[in-house]
Amino acid sequence: MLLEVLQSIIALIVTLSILVTIHEYGHYAAARLCKVHVLRFSIGFGKSLYTRRGRPPADVPVPAGQVVSTRGNEPLQGTEFTIAVLPLGGYVKMLDEREGFVPDDQLHLAFNRKPVSQRIFIVAAGPVANFLLAIVAYWCLFTVGVSGIVPLLGNMAPDSRAALAGLQANQEVVAIDGVATSTWSDVNLRLFNRIGDTGDIIVTAREFRPGVVAPENSEDYAVQDDLLPALAPSRDYVIGVADWLSDVEEPYPAQALGLALQYPEIPPVIGQVIEGEAAMEAGLQAGDQVLEANGTAVTSWQQWVEVIQAHAGAAVNLTVLRQGDTIFVTVRPRIMTRDGKQVGYVGASRQAIELPAEMSRVVSYPFYSAWLPAVEKTWTVTVFTLDSIKKMIMGSISPKNLSGPITIAQVASATAESGLESFVAFIALLSISLGVLNLLPIPVLDGGHLLYYFIELVIRRPVPEKVQLWGLQLGMFLIVSIMLLAFYNDLTRL
Repeated sequence: MLLEVLQSIIALIVTLSILVTIHEYGHYAAARLCKVHVLRFSIGFGKSLYTRRGRPPADVPVPAGQVVSTRGNEPLQGTEFTIAVLPLGGYVKMLDEREGFVPDDQLHLAFNRKPVSQRIFIVAAGPVANFLLAIVAYWCLFTVGVSGIVPLLGNMAPDSRAALAGLQANQEVVAIDGVATSTWSDVNLRLFNRIGDTGDIIVTAREFRPGVVAPENSEDYAVQDDLLPALAPSRDYVIGVADWLSDVEEPYPAQALGLALQYPEIPPVIGQVIEGEAAMEAGLQAGDQVLEANGTAVTSWQQWVEVIQAHAGAAVNLTVLRQGDTIFVTVRPRIMTRDGKQVGYVGASRQAIELPAEMSRVVSYPFYSAWLPAVEKTWTVTVFTLDSIKKMIMGSISPKNLSGPITIAQVASATAESGLESFVAFIALLSISLGVLNLLPIPVLDGGHLLYYFIELVIRRPVPEKVQLWGLQLGMFLIVSIMLLAFYNDLTRL
């Protein structure tokens, strides 16, 4: 457990350091372009762990008409680049009369003396850098190839919404609401976008034909000429929803519709047990194969899960095969609530299996054109993030879906373990979230400063200091409240 916590902390530090460095470098580069002197570039807050001083600023011509007095003035030092002890953010401190005295001969290098258009450019450059990071990350992923699972449907419950709409096993979901879905991840993203909505979800599906590759758009497939006759016609299936999953704390939209992904038969072999949970307390180990449960033969992982979920709080007698020996174990599943129902949980995950080639799909593009889907992906995730924020404010989505640094650390650690592709995709997703959140018109954030500057453009004078002070207090209250809620949600998930 200690090793897992340490690994999560390291993953959090690495992830946030990358995002914060890119964000603050956006501000720094824009400030340099606008001839604003940067006093400090800090990654993290608090006491400095490492500091390096940059070169002093080169002579910058004083604007015509500005009176300069050099009496008693000290020359400017170079930018102080700092790594601080608390890696939960960062900042760029610029020369500014509002932060302290600025000598006359340095006023032309002060941020507050620059035209409002340049101040907008400098402030917006941070979030823009986050969006550019996401585009570059997706560009690299699409060039190398993004692997995923073919969205092939398996057996669905007869009374599920998907089955009642007419969807059947062995159909491939090719689009949700007219947007192409090459992988199961695409299906989930589109369905998450509909949480809290009232209306119709349009699922486009066709009979699965092995050999037909991923769609490049919502209208067609990229196929070889000799495969074209084998292409099955697609059909739209309509599923009506009302305030869909708006009151669910941890929604699983595909599962809620009854969409079941088709997997090959998974043997009931345990891959990992969680410390402190029922499986470990009963003595189960990684590699154990469950042969029987309460005298009934267990032939698949799904059957094993159903047995455990159906015996919440009750003892289950198991026959287990371990390294060629048959042993007998009794496990008592812990009671947990899921979708309003009590189910059993033992804290054991299945052993990883290799998917058949026809169920795995790699979406890739040439390097010179991969930036197009990268931009599209960044835009899609940005719109999804904004829509989720709007729904959360309007109450269509439970605020318990908000996550803080603990969840970020856990996901960062898990994606790092999964491989470079997963970690880079997570960095891109988090970078977009950071860019969007910073552009919200909340004082303290970049978006709050941009709001003041756009008002200044309209009224042709700065926003009064009293209004800015009131906005600062309101912004701090909102940010602290959101952080506390995120921390609380993280702790309740542990």
